[in-house]
Amino acid sequence: MPLPHLTIRTNIWLETDDGDVALSRWRLDLLEAVARTGSISAAAHAMNIQYRLAWNRIHEMEERLGMPLVQTTVGGRGGGGAQLTPEAQIIVQHLHEMFAAIDASVQEQGAIHLQKLEKALRE
Repeated sequence: MPLPHLTIRTNIWLETDDGDVALSRWRLDLLEAVARTGSISAAAHAMNIQYRLAWNRIHEMEERLGMPLVQTTVGGRGGGGAQLTPEAQIIVQHLHEMFAAIDASVQEQGAIHLQKLEKALRE
């Protein structure tokens, strides 16, 4: 029996020893949105989420990793802002590399196993 065309997808996150999510693709997207927009509020808007959720997830990441990830400035005439700390910039860079390597491996190994599955179904 032939299979329809299937696409392999992965969802990866990193947990603390307590099982709490510290980093994920979604959280990486949030950090990048802060870097790109210059504010947590604008990042939340860009991701179509509430400000409170964005702020909470940033706070969780900081607590779970034990380091500041976002530096904020208080609003005023020119408005406030936010930027990634140097540590967060390093995390973003390396997570991209790690996720790309994992995705490549999953695609390679997944293709092998899908071929085996299709062969087994034909037998």
